[in-house]
Amino acid sequence: MSLSKNIIDELKNQGSIPNVYQEHLIKVFDNIQLNIGLIDEIVNFFKKRSLGIYIWGEVGRGKTLLTNAFLKNLPKKIHFQNFHYIEFMNYIHENLTNLSGKKDPLKEIAKILSKNNRLICIDEFQVEDVTDAMIIGNLLNMLLSLNVIIVITSNAHPDNLYIDGLQRQKLMKSINFLKTRIEIFHLKGDIDYRTNKIINLDHKNTEFFKDHDIHEFINNAFGINNIINELIINDRKFICKNLSNNFLWIEFTSFFGNPTSSSDYNYICEKFDWIFISDFILCDDDSIDLVRRFISFVDIAYMKKSKVKFFSTNIELPSLYVGKKIDNLWVRCSSRLKEMQNQEYFFQDKF
Repeated sequence: MSLSKNIIDELKNQGSIPNVYQEHLIKVFDNIQLNIGLIDEIVNFFKKRSLGIYIWGEVGRGKTLLTNAFLKNLPKKIHFQNFHYIEFMNYIHENLTNLSGKKDPLKEIAKILSKNNRLICIDEFQVEDVTDAMIIGNLLNMLLSLNVIIVITSNAHPDNLYIDGLQRQKLMKSINFLKTRIEIFHLKGDIDYRTNKIINLDHKNTEFFKDHDIHEFINNAFGINNIINELIINDRKFICKNLSNNFLWIEFTSFFGNPTSSSDYNYICEKFDWIFISDFILCDDDSIDLVRRFISFVDIAYMKKSKVKFFSTNIELPSLYVGKKIDNLWVRCSSRLKEMQNQEYFFQDKF
C-alpha cells in the first residue's frame, strides 16, 4: 500500500477527508518517501529541489495534521526527529552550550543530527529572535549538505520570515540558498479545519474538560506532544499549562491571580492565534482583583477578536462572579463571554 493511501486512511480515521490542496501535498509526501532511501544517488529529486519541503499556509489548513500523518506512516527503517520550532531552538542552544570550546559547534550539532536521522521535521517555523536568526539558516543548510531531508511547516512564506528583524539580511541569505534546495509548497484552502474542530466540541460532556483530555485535544488539533510550562512577557515569567507559536493554555486562577495588566493581555492576544483557559472557580468579592483582571482580558480579547476557548467543567461562565461590588462590569463581561463562544465570532477576521 502506498504512503499516500496510508495517509488518507489515517485522516479518514480521524474524521477528516482531504481537500484537493491537501491531496496535492500528500502526493508530494509520497515522492519524498519513494526517494528518501536513494537520496545519495539522486540528482533530480523534486526535479531541481532535492532535499525536502517547506509547507506554508494560513492557520488551520492542515499543515501539522498532514505532516504528522506522513511521519507516522514512514517505513520504520527511516529514522527521523519531529521538533516543534521552540523545542528545536532549545535543543540547539543547549548543545551549543555543551559544545562550547569546539572549533565549530554548529557543525558538530549538524553532524549529530545527521548521524541519528534521515529526516528532520520542524513544525511552526517562525523566526522571532536575532540570536536564532543568526543560527537557524546556517544549520539547515549544513543539514542539507549532509543529505538530511528537511520538512518544515510555517504560517509564513520563507520570504516573509523575520520581517523587520535585526540583521535580517544574514538570515535571508541562508533562506534564499535553502529555497534553491527544497520544495516551497503553499497549502491553500478556504476552510479553517482547526477552528471548526474547536468550536464543535461537545459542551455538554463536562468530563471532556479534564486536563488529560485537553492535552489530548490540543495534540489532535495542533499536533503538539511536548509541553512548555513557561510564558515570558516582557522578561516576566508566568506559569502556563502549555504553549506554542499558535496557542497559549493558561489556568484561570494561576494567571489572573498574578498582578497582570492590559499590556500583558494585549501581548498574548496579539501573539497567539488561540488562547485556552481552564480551571475556573466561582468568585465573590473576596476575589475581586482576580475578576477585574479577567474582565480586562475579556474586553481586550473581544476588541481584538481573539479566539478564546474557555474550558469549564462545572461552572457556567456567565455566572462565574457571584459578588455585588462590580456587578455592573460583570453584566457586560458575561454578555461578551457568551458571544465569544459563537461560531460567527470565531470566524471573524482578527483585528
